Amino acid sequence: MNNNSNPTAKSRNGFVRTMRKLYNPLGFQKGYNAILWFIFAGALFGFTLARLQYLSIDGKFRKGTAPGEWYWMGRGYRKIGITLHLATILPAGLLVILQVKHAPSQHTRFDFTTDACCPQFVPIVRYKALLFHRMNGYVVILLLLVSNAGAIMVARRSYGGGFELQTGIGLLVIVTTGAAVMAYINIKRLQIEEHRAWMLRTWFYAGSIITLRIIMIISTVIVSQIGGFYRAMSCDEIAWIYADKNRPGLRDEYPQCFVPNGTANGYVAVEAKFGAGADPAQIGTSLHTPFGAAAWLALFLHAVGVEIYLRLTPRESERLRKISYQKQLEAGFKHPGSAGIKSDRLGDADAWEPPQEGKEKIVN
Repeated sequence: MNNNSNPTAKSRNGFVRTMRKLYNPLGFQKGYNAILWFIFAGALFGFTLARLQYLSIDGKFRKGTAPGEWYWMGRGYRKIGITLHLATILPAGLLVILQVKHAPSQHTRFDFTTDACCPQFVPIVRYKALLFHRMNGYVVILLLLVSNAGAIMVARRSYGGGFELQTGIGLLVIVTTGAAVMAYINIKRLQIEEHRAWMLRTWFYAGSIITLRIIMIISTVIVSQIGGFYRAMSCDEIAWIYADKNRPGLRDEYPQCFVPNGTANGYVAVEAKFGAGADPAQIGTSLHTPFGAAAWLALFLHAVGVEIYLRLTPRESERLRKISYQKQLEAGFKHPGSAGIKSDRLGDADAWEPPQEGKEKIVN
């Protein structure tokens, strides 16, 4: 049966043509790539835009912190750390959306099966602005490294500063820094497919902070409903929270802070509660309690997700490796095709062989 006579098919084809007019100018050749790019780039872009207001550290950021957070972040080196972190990671989050990779030659049909679905890449920029990609890439990596330094400075007290959270922040700093360094090394060795893989890993890891927030919100409600979760909080911090919120009743709700030997070295147990009837210290505890676990779970999901994605797109990796081979050969590198950090040189993988036919068709 001819689909042209089918009204449903005509409607579907018309919709496809309309959508192509929207995503083809951006360089996308396949609709699902444009959809995936829109989802991931939209999440990163929206999250970053929503937090640009936090660059007003003493204004919007202070008002947006969990109860008790500003008690630690509002002074000393931690204030420097959070300012450094926000002032670098937020611009990096905007710039990385335009970050692109290797620009194809006009002689080669470009396949967007992989890179277009990641929030790092806008294909049309890859076509037209390779120099911008390179310079922007250096800036993005530098901003990321500086933001990691700021994160380490505040880790001890961020969201309660539990040991599980400190190790989670430390791991996130290690994996994003390590992945960015691997991406840099490989692109300097013209190993384009490895540069692509490691840049994807870098920003999938970094993007776990968005998923963390979603998990934390859900966990906060669950923890509050279950009950029985407590956190040690100093009487000084509790008093500061009550003063900051202009809330009376501190002596009535935490009398142990006002009697001799009523605390453990100045600390009391505060139950995690959220919602009606909860005091500010309890609300802060309900937000702090699940934060570390949420950080670990979010990083795990993103780490597994990016590896699944890379395993599902081997054709693009092989295509880029052929381009790497040609560029490395022209540049005089030893082991062209494997001049970067590759498993066939460092591990026991089979040695990669360049295609024997049509080598002249491998283009820049």
